[in-house]
Amino acid sequence: MIRIKLNIELDYQIDQFGASFIFNVHAAQTAQQSVSNEQLQLNQDVHPIISTDSVTGNRHMCLQASAGDLRLRYSATVDLQHHFTATTTLAEVPVSELPPEILVYIYPSRYCQSDRLGKLALREFGHLYQGHSRVQAIQDWVRQRIAFTSNTSDSTTSALDTLIDQVGVCRDFAHLMIALCRALNIPARMATGTDYGADPILGPPDFHAYVEVYLSGRWYIFDPSGTTIPMGCVRLGTGRDAADVAFATIFGNVGASAPRIHAIAVEDVASEMVSPHHCTDALSTDQGFIASNQECVTYIKTN
Repeated sequence: MIRIKLNIELDYQIDQFGASFIFNVHAAQTAQQSVSNEQLQLNQDVHPIISTDSVTGNRHMCLQASAGDLRLRYSATVDLQHHFTATTTLAEVPVSELPPEILVYIYPSRYCQSDRLGKLALREFGHLYQGHSRVQAIQDWVRQRIAFTSNTSDSTTSALDTLIDQVGVCRDFAHLMIALCRALNIPARMATGTDYGADPILGPPDFHAYVEVYLSGRWYIFDPSGTTIPMGCVRLGTGRDAADVAFATIFGNVGASAPRIHAIAVEDVASEMVSPHHCTDALSTDQGFIASNQECVTYIKTN
């Protein structure tokens, strides 16, 4: 088991008219990822509404903030019980056999224009054996052709832009891999978490975007940017692309400071808790989700 102590700090400066926020910073509750000791601190006297999406399990917090500073502090203990599978046993699922809730992840989306990448995907990967090894080949292809470079993209950058520019950050790698998978009728979605294990040379710890691909009836983790240890990824949200899983969606004139994130692994041999590490098996933390409710989070107003 992996245990992560997670701390997220966000700071905003809001103009005189106030602003509305939708946050996706609460760790998801799934059958393989359990969350405890949650605490939320907000400095303003607001009334946050926390809800769980009935399809994805994403947890959203909506609030209306007043002019001035808004400080958000979220902490939790997250236990990951990964499902391990030998990669050679994982197969692609024919479209005709996909569950209805999976079908949305084979269509093009705002940042993943899979309908524009069909010829490229068939040329590069159409001849490969259909299964985990083909998805791995797509991940490796993206990783080899795109250079991880900070501040080279923005909120409008799509998979096509990344393919042309050949630079990007984690969300750009994810968008391109997702688009190529979908171009081959392989369901793929974006997942967000934190960048556990990232090289400090890339900058301070941050939120992280990676990919989950549907194989043999379960979503499996891929990290096309290669910047993290996938076993240490705490899932916050999943969606078609970055438009669905932004850690903060803001309505109003707001300035923001860089997020401050700490994800610390707890090692305890007696309790069979180990540090995240790279492994050769395919990893999943998905097999349905467990609905949380607002009362599970201790909310504290701070000055």
